[in-house]
Amino acid sequence: MSEVDAPRGRTCSRTPCFRTSRSRSGRSRTPRSVALLASGVLVLPVLAGCTSGEGGAEAVAVPADIGQAGRNQVEQGGTLRWAVDSVPTTLNAFQADADGATARVAGAVLPSLFTLDQRGRPQLNPDYLESAELVDREPKQVVLYKLNQEAVWTDGREIGAPDFVAQWRALNGKDSAYWTARNAGYERIEKIERGKSDLEVRVTFARPYADWRSLFSPLYPKETMGAPASFNDGARTELPVTAGPFALQKVDGEDGTVTLVRNPRWWGDPAKLDSLVLRAVPRDRRAAALATGAVDLAEIDRGVADRIAVARKGQGGGGGDSGPGAAAEAGEPADSEQERSAGRVGEGGSTLLARERGDAGPARFASEQTALRGFVVRKSLEPAYTQLALNGESGPLADERVRRAVARALDRRELAETVLKPLGLPAKPVGSHLALAGQPGYADSSGALGGQDTAEARALLADAGWTREGARAAESDTKAGPEKSPAAGSSPTVQGPSAQSPAARSASPGGPAAGGSPSASRPASPSASPSPVAGGGARAGAVGAVVPAAGGDDKPGADRGAAAPAGSDGDKAMPEAHKREGGVAGAYAPVGTRAPGRSPVAGPLGKDGEPLSLRFVLPSGPGSEPLRAVGDRIRRMLDEVGIRTEVKKVAEDSFFKDHIASGHYDLALWSWPATAYPATDARPIYAKPEPATDGSLLVEQNYTRVGTDRIDQLFDEAVSELDERKSRDLMKQVDARIWAAAASIPLYQRPELVAAKHDLANAGAFGFSAPRYQDIGFVKAKPAHGAGADSRR
Repeated sequence: MSEVDAPRGRTCSRTPCFRTSRSRSGRSRTPRSVALLASGVLVLPVLAGCTSGEGGAEAVAVPADIGQAGRNQVEQGGTLRWAVDSVPTTLNAFQADADGATARVAGAVLPSLFTLDQRGRPQLNPDYLESAELVDREPKQVVLYKLNQEAVWTDGREIGAPDFVAQWRALNGKDSAYWTARNAGYERIEKIERGKSDLEVRVTFARPYADWRSLFSPLYPKETMGAPASFNDGARTELPVTAGPFALQKVDGEDGTVTLVRNPRWWGDPAKLDSLVLRAVPRDRRAAALATGAVDLAEIDRGVADRIAVARKGQGGGGGDSGPGAAAEAGEPADSEQERSAGRVGEGGSTLLARERGDAGPARFASEQTALRGFVVRKSLEPAYTQLALNGESGPLADERVRRAVARALDRRELAETVLKPLGLPAKPVGSHLALAGQPGYADSSGALGGQDTAEARALLADAGWTREGARAAESDTKAGPEKSPAAGSSPTVQGPSAQSPAARSASPGGPAAGGSPSASRPASPSASPSPVAGGGARAGAVGAVVPAAGGDDKPGADRGAAAPAGSDGDKAMPEAHKREGGVAGAYAPVGTRAPGRSPVAGPLGKDGEPLSLRFVLPSGPGSEPLRAVGDRIRRMLDEVGIRTEVKKVAEDSFFKDHIASGHYDLALWSWPATAYPATDARPIYAKPEPATDGSLLVEQNYTRVGTDRIDQLFDEAVSELDERKSRDLMKQVDARIWAAAASIPLYQRPELVAAKHDLANAGAFGFSAPRYQDIGFVKAKPAHGAGADSRR
């Protein structure tokens, strides 16, 4: 399903990566692979223990749906035409403008020492490694790689230590001549040397690095990494030396294709396909491309999925299994109860089909429907989640109580069901910013914020000073009628970055391209994949709307008063976890959660003559219907507690660059990819913004502009902790604090819908798992049917 999403970082799947830069503290800016804070030392015991009890073992990941078939069932030969968003502008995955097509090429033609399985766990790749072990921890961390003795580059040279050394030197950040997008982990390496033989590579770290398995994937040859010219320019269009089941034959920008062919020097299981052609096809043209045979495999939105389901039903398929692996059909019949439910806020299946029919014209639509019978829809959950982001830099959302009120007004399960239930996918809200269901590090920490509670939300707003009386004062001042809503066409004043002075808004260009990728905040040098941008300037004493409290507690809102005494309304409102020994009232909820003595009511709210209205920015593109449907439900939920929203729909190509990265929003929806390495990849998304010398704000990828020193410290501890269990425990503490800050509210894991030829095997909705390109192909025709090979083979 096409939605605006943030870049994938490490593999940059589908959206651009952007160059990294170093902050004034020397912190390297890294992308999330590839892909998201409030705390204080006094509340650590509570936050460390506040989870729902649902860990990775109990929360089951939705499996990949790829039409799995054994290699003996797959025909030798043929060409697969695979739709991508665009022809890659670079073939170097470590450059700023690498995208999903770059990652696709790299995965097929270059070594990846570790790949992810269906649960998002890194697994040693035996095609390249015999072993990779942490052989020393003290006095220095040492990792020993033993390479597959058959592994060679296409020029016949063995893969070895010189390739590791060249990549390290290019990416460690010490040579500015290399235009790199990231250096996370590489800057911690002290030296790389040959082991006892040419097949051993010994890597010594100057500082411990828990995510060492993330390094050298992909691994480029020394011919590419050995000199700035080949790294910066040569690898953009050519990869003359590779080492995968496929090799690069041609990049044709005019034709919009990248052609990969079987690698004759490949030592592993030979590729089943003769060639793999990546073809650039815009999302809104994929139904036609599938129908005309221009592509055999394409990620699609729900509208195309519904068309395929209806087409197959029309031919008597009845939505049953078809093709290898019994690929699932998309959703239920167009007029099912689930779709009618979704249609109350968005477009149901019938509406989507009607629109598609109108766009194509009756004759062409009928012809395409006939052709679409040859496809199945494979579906899973994408390794990414959609969040509601709250910009806490200024305006009402600078107050943690208002952010928490927004969060407590949301029924996250209802929002998840809006998108996922009509597709027959599990509709459970995401409980973590740092892992997804099924991953080993997953734990639901949403209890640090609390669930949907309208009364709590109203009380938080009242305690923050937003009352009906304040709204009446505003109406009286403007001579408006008693029922006039600021959101109802009165152009309310939205307290956000746009209301600041030009000097405070200095946002830098270089935001993500179409498809919705964030950009970097005031990049001082090239920045990495979702590269942050400098939003509005930092006011004196405020960094990302966080003012450290006296006593070292840097939790937002910690300076607003003492904790509510036991027995007060505030104490009654606290989750049970707050009351355990070591808990501190106010660690999760700000002081005055119940707002004693006040009785907030629904309706427009205001304070000091200013109406409470938030600018809600949503993308307007044809593939963003799910986001707009969810946005409409959120608007209604907020209206119930008296928060008015001014919805602004903007073009997808400007969504991040002109609004999110520059800080010109109050509320917004976009997706972050999940990762197997959250200590590395998630840190820049939640790093505490830093004031720059020119008054702007360095936010890395933290577009909510809310962060704390304590969260940064925990990330640093986790990425240096070589004990995996301890590192995961630290990440759970981080996640609880992110929830408590109420600046990023995870809603649901994104659906992944892929149209595939009915006889295509081992390709489709991969979920977390990495494709095995050598196993992809078309199933052998069954002799009983007498089916001959088609034009692909």
